[in-house]
Amino acid sequence: MSAFAAVDIIRAKRDNEVLSNDAITWVLDAYVAGQVAEEQMSALLMAIVFRGLNETELATWTDVMIASGERLDLSSLSRPTVDKHSTGGVGDKISLILAPLVAACGAAVPQLSGRGLGHTGGTLDKLEAIPGWRAVLTNREVLDQLESVGAVICAAGDGLAPADRKLYSLRDVTGTVESIPLISASIMSKKIAEGTGALLLDVKVGRGAFMKTRERASELARTMVALGEGHGVKTVAQLTAMDAPLGRAAGNGLEVTESVDVLMGGGPQDIIDLTLALASEMVALVGIDVDPAEKLADGSAYRVYREMIAAQGGDPDAVMPVAAQREELVAARDGIVTSIDAFEVGVAAWRLGAGRARKEDAVSAAAGVLTLVREGDTVEKGQPLFELHADDEHHLTLGREALRDAFVISDQEAAPTPLLIERVAKS
Repeated sequence: MSAFAAVDIIRAKRDNEVLSNDAITWVLDAYVAGQVAEEQMSALLMAIVFRGLNETELATWTDVMIASGERLDLSSLSRPTVDKHSTGGVGDKISLILAPLVAACGAAVPQLSGRGLGHTGGTLDKLEAIPGWRAVLTNREVLDQLESVGAVICAAGDGLAPADRKLYSLRDVTGTVESIPLISASIMSKKIAEGTGALLLDVKVGRGAFMKTRERASELARTMVALGEGHGVKTVAQLTAMDAPLGRAAGNGLEVTESVDVLMGGGPQDIIDLTLALASEMVALVGIDVDPAEKLADGSAYRVYREMIAAQGGDPDAVMPVAAQREELVAARDGIVTSIDAFEVGVAAWRLGAGRARKEDAVSAAAGVLTLVREGDTVEKGQPLFELHADDEHHLTLGREALRDAFVISDQEAAPTPLLIERVAKS
């Protein structure tokens, strides 16, 4: 007989008691084993949403999630390992450029990524727009590619933190996503289990981000940095702006095209600036004295990108799929663009077919939005603001309706918003 009962642990957290290490270990292990019912874990998660977890509880919760599966051993690699995780945004294709760029600087970048849900895009969905590219690799393939190429972007294996995978699905349907301890444990259990020696967290803040305020984003960043450092992973977080979309493209194939533009020396300035800022943090974390700007300018990063795509079965020279339906949304008046709402643009890309409402939904490789102006731009009546891409007229209509309130044109000057908001590191 167990010394614990799920209902007693639920009551304890409901009443704001501190859960013991043994209680946390038992309830998570029993849940993964199917001995704690879904409704009981749902109740415990809701109690945590309202009552939280203290530092010790969170550390134990994360430990048990890591221990629920395997851990990758990257110690055989000849390069130092560093990864980056973004909390999700609109037009956030930074990983596609950053992983090969940091690899070109001399690090190994094990980028275990996910798929999009709702208004935020998923890195794997973007790369799957490339014909032949594979998201699922064996652990051996991951290690071999990290040694030979220096970068891999792939799906997390089923054996990595399986407790998180089961809890994540439950949180998604029970209204228990919005909890900083639960978010932190979810992200960090996977990142620690992947075996990286250092980690940069890109915590998005603003209208298009999961965290709408700097205060909440800072708390999340501090919590995750503490978890990483507590598990021997050098961890730094950078809060970055997500009020307006990043770059121009929001959509799978469209974002791949824009990423390649940057790797080839072009592309939007905000994408370049943020990529170089994050790359500089990553190489510093592992003690590499190389300027990422040089590796971007001399084509080294682009060469690694091509090797990375080819190593996973993709054709780096393939032309991205083209949408059957295209339409421009134009300005109704002269003025200054004072606001472009990243959330609304992300919803429009989703409605056009680039995103999904459920994890099992298919996505379009060609659908999405190109934002043709930036906040602060002066525009004239009739000037194109957005270009919509969809596979059919139905999705085009949905996207058009979603963009209706995505922007503001006025006679006022727009105050510039800095991309980099706050750096959070171990004190």
